[in-house]
Amino acid sequence: MVLNDADREALTVTGVYLGSTVRSATIVVCDLAQVCLENNTRGFELMPISSALERYSWLREQYFFKALPADLDETVSRCAKEVDPLGFFLHVDKGVKIAFPVQAAMYMKNEDIVQIIHNVIILEEDSELQLITGCLAGHEIKTGTHIAIEEQYIGKNARLVSTMVHAWGSEQFVYPHTGTVVEEGGRFESNYVSLRPAKHFVSNPQSWLIGKGASAKYLTVVLASPGSVIETGGTVYLNAEDTSAELAHRGVCTGGVMNQGGLLVGVASCKAHVDCAGMLLFCGEGGYIESVPGLRSMHPDARMSHEASIGKIAPEQVQYLMSKGMEEREAISMLIRGFLGTDVEGLGAELDGQIAKIVEVAGHGED
Repeated sequence: MVLNDADREALTVTGVYLGSTVRSATIVVCDLAQVCLENNTRGFELMPISSALERYSWLREQYFFKALPADLDETVSRCAKEVDPLGFFLHVDKGVKIAFPVQAAMYMKNEDIVQIIHNVIILEEDSELQLITGCLAGHEIKTGTHIAIEEQYIGKNARLVSTMVHAWGSEQFVYPHTGTVVEEGGRFESNYVSLRPAKHFVSNPQSWLIGKGASAKYLTVVLASPGSVIETGGTVYLNAEDTSAELAHRGVCTGGVMNQGGLLVGVASCKAHVDCAGMLLFCGEGGYIESVPGLRSMHPDARMSHEASIGKIAPEQVQYLMSKGMEEREAISMLIRGFLGTDVEGLGAELDGQIAKIVEVAGHGED
């Protein structure tokens, strides 16, 4: 299968640019096959997960279904039954700091595809990597199912920044599962953005901070539109001394259902915070936002906090910006973008385009 110009253009929506000189490596899975693999950078391996399992016996013994149990739920069990798994293996050597991001795309080009993915990412001690992953359907594709397992292992004093962008069809079902293990001094940063939602999306990434001073930070930005059901969470187990975690959810609802969660489990002395914020622009028939952040302390020196807020665009804020010379839609767009956050690297154009569509629904910023 060959990617045409329309396919390449579709990938750019999620921050994946084929042939880019500012990417260290690229891998693309289209429907049920790998169609692109480019790696011109030393210090790490990138290959199909099936090839890695054949080459390295230790991969299955030490890492495969170790960050997530194979019987976690029905969709994970379905992945575990795959004889020839689809996905990628990424291994960064000790002390290697990759200058440019590695990019990966899980692309659904045809209708009614059931795409099952399993990725394994290993960062050895003192290494660094930025990973951009685009998971998406083609422009006219509406149906299909995407199930994904991603296991991430971050070694001592290593750092992984993972930016994942989803863009789905209106009748698709999407079930990603991520398990991350962070060792002493390791840092994990996750940015997840979905402004073209699936019909049903469920995600509850899990992290285990097992070494002193390990940290995890999650930013989740999602849109719920009419007909969609979006369930986002995240569970972080702070199992070692001086660990820290932050979960931040930002959701915009223009109809549909949005459930925001997040659980922090303090097993040792730690600092952690979870923040769920929702902007309800239009609820439609049966639409709503529900935010339920959670804390569980199992140690007297676990310092944890949470907050949740749901609201709308305040008309007085729009009026203030208009008094400074802005057009009404420009003012609404600025307020929405400020709420969602603008610090996700490489996603400016995509955010601007999707926010413009949200503004069309938002009208004057009133119910």
